Amino acid sequence: MLWVLVYIIVFLLLLVYLERWQKHGEFEKIPGPRGILFAANALDFLMDSVKLFYHVRLLANKYKKIFKLKMLTKKFVILYNPEDIETIISGVRNSSKGFLYRFIKPWLQEGLLLSDGAKWQHRRKILTPTFHFNILKHFCSVLEENSNKLVKQLEPEVGKPKTNVSSYIVDFTLNSICETAMGIKLDPKTSDVGKSYKDSIHMLGSLVVHRAQRVWTYPDKIFSLTTAGRKQKKILNLLGSFRDSVINKRRESNNSQPVIFNNTDDDITLGKKKLAMLDLLLQAEKEGIIDAKGIGEEVDTFMFEGHDTTATAIQFALMLLANNPESQEKVAEELYDIFGDSDREATMNDLGKMKYLECCIKESMRLYPPVWFIIRKIDKDLKLKQYEVPNGVDCVILIYDLHRRNDQFVEPQEFRPDRFLVEPTWHPYAYLPFSAGPRNCIGQKFAMMEMKHSLSAVIRRYRLRPVTRPADVVFVTDFILRPRDPIYVQLENRVH
Repeated sequence: MLWVLVYIIVFLLLLVYLERWQKHGEFEKIPGPRGILFAANALDFLMDSVKLFYHVRLLANKYKKIFKLKMLTKKFVILYNPEDIETIISGVRNSSKGFLYRFIKPWLQEGLLLSDGAKWQHRRKILTPTFHFNILKHFCSVLEENSNKLVKQLEPEVGKPKTNVSSYIVDFTLNSICETAMGIKLDPKTSDVGKSYKDSIHMLGSLVVHRAQRVWTYPDKIFSLTTAGRKQKKILNLLGSFRDSVINKRRESNNSQPVIFNNTDDDITLGKKKLAMLDLLLQAEKEGIIDAKGIGEEVDTFMFEGHDTTATAIQFALMLLANNPESQEKVAEELYDIFGDSDREATMNDLGKMKYLECCIKESMRLYPPVWFIIRKIDKDLKLKQYEVPNGVDCVILIYDLHRRNDQFVEPQEFRPDRFLVEPTWHPYAYLPFSAGPRNCIGQKFAMMEMKHSLSAVIRRYRLRPVTRPADVVFVTDFILRPRDPIYVQLENRVH
């Protein structure tokens, strides 16, 4: 047993050395919970995922603008004041993603979300044309078709005491991103594949949080030996198999019926096929701009960010409209002005006229931002408004708490879409549902299209009554703002 005692003593001496070596006077000036000796704050977060979410809210409320945490020797600065946030994300200097993102790197690899530096700039340049207006027009019909399917699927729910909208909305967004990003339909024959895919993403999120709470699993080799590490490996195999099979099918399809890229403003055709984002990546592969591995990385990134985040935004918007009938009726009146009594499909021009619906979506994303935090690594010592953040520290930006600051928004806890009808009174970096700066969300126009299509289709057909209320919602900690329980509303047929 002597060697065990020696090992423990050496380990503790090493921690003391690292603690003194990494001690930085400016970092120590930032307020924050004290923690315990060498572990610092590493043991403060060993709690279930619900308690963890609200523990962070308590810290945010206590420290108001900024606080620090240290997990063994890893340092974090957590902030939610717009002035400091602007300093961090407005330029290209601090564009590297933070340490905790490496836990999802086995899945998303060097895709647009996680890459940095020259590789990120190269990928961004490749992918930006994918969201050009003339490309998005080709996706409009797909989104409208799936929105109409969503409305029909909800028909049997009319008159029931409550409807779980979560499952319907996730199916809608997953089907939509599969068609627009990959060019495939998840029909009844492949519905089990779709369910496995979305369940796997939820499980992966839980495993990432589990690992982030346990500093001893940070080394990859140690994590791979744990039960969570073995579960993650199985999930990654499933996700990778699904992705590769779809890419291969689309590649074979394009070989038999190639995409025709014309130079006119609005003419991109595929014979009888509908355009998919994947087609543009495959074309880039033929031109030597991206390789097969890069295509896989971007397809994984598109699938994740294109369905899970949007589904979250839509279900919260439905809940808020159900709980705010005056706003819901304003949306219904706006839609009646656009469509009248007709049941014609919504066009891109129609979407542009949905001004009040857009305000409701923006306000919903203020209260419930799907991406509720982002992390940036500080590459060089950075001077904030009151403190200096040393090189190597990760800055965690709490978008959820930022959006609820009472010094930025009047009655910040209330659903008030009208605040977006006028010029913003808040700081430009106080509202970040799609982040901001050079690394803002590349797909935000697509996401807004998808939300407008689905919400307008539902409101044209149904009146929403409240079941789940904002006060009922309990969150779990995840990369996405995820409610513990399903979101319920009641549906009635709408009669003008």
